Amino acid sequence: MLRILVCHSYYLRFDEKQQKRGKPYPPLATLQAAALLRQAEHDVGLFDAMLADCIDDYETKLRAFQPEVVLFYEDNHNYLSKMCLGRMRQASCDMISTARSAGARVISAGSDPSDAPETYLSAGADVVLLGEGLAALIAIIDRLNSELRMPVAQLIAGLPDVAATDNDSIVMSRAVAPLPTPSLAARPAWDLIDVDAYRNFWQDGQGFFSLNMAASRGCSFRCNWCAKPIWGDRYLQRNARDVAKEMLDLKQEFDIDHVWFADDIFGFKADWVDEFAAALNGGGVPFTIQSRADLIRPAMAEALHRAGCREVWLGAESGSQKILDAMNKGTCIPEILRARELLGSYGIRVGFFLMLGYLGEELEDILATRDLVACAQPDDVGVSVAYPLPGTQFYETVKRQLGKKTNWDDSNDLDVMFSGTYQSEFYRSVRDLLHDQVSEGEGLSPELRIRWAALVEREAQYRSVPVTPSGMNAAIASVT
Repeated sequence: MLRILVCHSYYLRFDEKQQKRGKPYPPLATLQAAALLRQAEHDVGLFDAMLADCIDDYETKLRAFQPEVVLFYEDNHNYLSKMCLGRMRQASCDMISTARSAGARVISAGSDPSDAPETYLSAGADVVLLGEGLAALIAIIDRLNSELRMPVAQLIAGLPDVAATDNDSIVMSRAVAPLPTPSLAARPAWDLIDVDAYRNFWQDGQGFFSLNMAASRGCSFRCNWCAKPIWGDRYLQRNARDVAKEMLDLKQEFDIDHVWFADDIFGFKADWVDEFAAALNGGGVPFTIQSRADLIRPAMAEALHRAGCREVWLGAESGSQKILDAMNKGTCIPEILRARELLGSYGIRVGFFLMLGYLGEELEDILATRDLVACAQPDDVGVSVAYPLPGTQFYETVKRQLGKKTNWDDSNDLDVMFSGTYQSEFYRSVRDLLHDQVSEGEGLSPELRIRWAALVEREAQYRSVPVTPSGMNAAIASVT
């Protein structure tokens, strides 16, 4: 059997915004991959970068464990891994290079390796897994177990969804009939992480302890800015009773106070949530989910309440129907307002994910988002700027405009990396105003109206493209 060190490269200390937010979660997909390798009876260790001080900690682990294989399996349930922040990409490449220098065979997997395998192969990876890659991973590990120094060409021969370097050129290997994807282990390898370190971090910053779960993988909707390099357009849902049992087990073993469900869409149908609630039988813990406004119907809101849902984050994105349609979002403003009202009627907190700077967005559209927040009064908002992710229609539209910078350095960057309507500083000002609206807990106070009006008055200095007369007239009218 092989000695395998499983790693990921998201260092909380490299992301100041998330460090201050103080809500770190263990790398769930990484722990699932580690559990899968254990099922095959390999000697598996883990390096968890999340709470590590620096890459030196990884090098210490590497020397102590002396692995024959190092697997970099990024947490596919963490949206920040999908974005591939620049500092994390550099960390991953440095870690790969160190593992290669130590004589280990190196495998890399994750959203960014799937989108840009050449970066990770150049750093020293033998193989990059494309997508979830679990079937190919098991096959590669089996081959390495029989011959650790097997040439790369033999290592990937006939396997689906892998990339490697052959004679200085990158080759993608696809099989006519893909291997069956193995089932994920029922229980992630929680014992490989320092749960107490997470507990202490949460207790010190939040006063309670939360762990993460996933009841599904993927999303079947097709918003044209959302990259899906891991699961594509599939929605793979677990059995509701199995998910309930996992929650109850986490509660008993780790005495957790809360669960964050990392699913892109939790539950999907009210019947599934009903079954989940029944299996918990009142014994679960409060939890937070992500969903869509058009899925929040009366039956869903009631089922979530019975199951113990504390908070729902909705992909509202914009208060402008024009922009929602341009995104191919498939939702409408009345659905967002209805979902917020329904959830609130059951005492469930509501957060809005908002996206600024999408193609065609003008000042009037931004102010429509302001008005949506003022009307709906969500309990929280998460504000981002349109981010071109490879593999999306949005990326294909703007890729010729991209310069050297194609990734944010950290999650607070908010740089516009294409020719948007406004410069980055303008969107940062809008973000701050939207957060202040929510913090005040009311619609639009006189003070906020003054601040919005001041921003509108000087918006021209931040423009990257000319204003349309109709757009400016509408913007002026909305703040007077």
